[in-house]
Amino acid sequence: MRTDPPGDTAPATPRSSAVRRPLLLVAGLCALVLCAALSLALGSRSVPLTTVVDALTGSAHGTDADVVTGLRVPRTLIGLAVGAALGIAGAVAQGVTRNPLASPITLGINAGASLAVVAAIYALDLSRPVEYVWFAVAGAAVAAVAAYAMSRRGGDLDPVRLALGGTVLTVVLTSWTSALMLASHRTLDEARFWLVGSIAGRRLDALTPVLPVLALGLLAAFAVAPALNALALGDESAQSLGVPVARIRLVGGLAVVLLAGSAVAVAGPVAFIGLAAPHLVRPLLGNDHRWLLPGCLITGPLLLLTADVLGRLVVRPSEIEVGIVTAFLGAPLLAVLARKVAK
Repeated sequence: MRTDPPGDTAPATPRSSAVRRPLLLVAGLCALVLCAALSLALGSRSVPLTTVVDALTGSAHGTDADVVTGLRVPRTLIGLAVGAALGIAGAVAQGVTRNPLASPITLGINAGASLAVVAAIYALDLSRPVEYVWFAVAGAAVAAVAAYAMSRRGGDLDPVRLALGGTVLTVVLTSWTSALMLASHRTLDEARFWLVGSIAGRRLDALTPVLPVLALGLLAAFAVAPALNALALGDESAQSLGVPVARIRLVGGLAVVLLAGSAVAVAGPVAFIGLAAPHLVRPLLGNDHRWLLPGCLITGPLLLLTADVLGRLVVRPSEIEVGIVTAFLGAPLLAVLARKVAK
């Protein structure tokens, strides 16, 4: 298996990159704004965009305005936050491990957060996403440490062992989660829809306690972005450049844990956003993490909101949870990436 830095792209001249990258980020922001508008307008009950604008400004009243402000605004804001967290977490995970298949789901981090939340529901009788936050972060941290421990070869991080260890860890933790749910009907009823991965029916009070955790994760991620460029050259090369490799991996791992844990606490274990976003951004913005992370900050929520809107439309008037849509679309992507990496 090839373990080079992920997503090699042809070099661009400094002048062309200086113009192209900002333009691409602006284009991405415009696409995200459009997708957010569609998220507010489309669903089992479609609402004209003019009514959406009037509802947001407070000049419209009635059923359509209540649907927009009471249901779709919280849903869209949560989608933006969760998508951004997962997109950045995936990019940092791939940079820290130098493994193009690394993401919160393939490293077992999502599974650890899910097990911790289900265990808290089972043992402590929790019932609201606002209560899940610290359990999700703690479970994500334990899973990340376990995956890292299994990947050590001598004193170095082995990207191949990390991928295999994360896969095994995900299977084990998922089976324990299922066992807990089967042991208690109350836990099963409380957790089954959350475990699918969904932003439907969430209120803003589920997002509020997560925002400080998410903000801290984003700060940690952007703080290590320049060092991740050096880390891509290998541990020895990075150390020769004066990069404290162990400290960067610690801070980067903390960022992934905080971001993935906060996302799971709000929306459940939404799959493949963290894996897909960096691979979609690299061909456009390159491997420089100072540009890759802002690109993933836009692409993550763009992917999640697009999947959420598709889930609302394909079986109207019912809907498919966003976690099912992302898993359906992401599984072929994982197969393609695994085949590409194995060459």
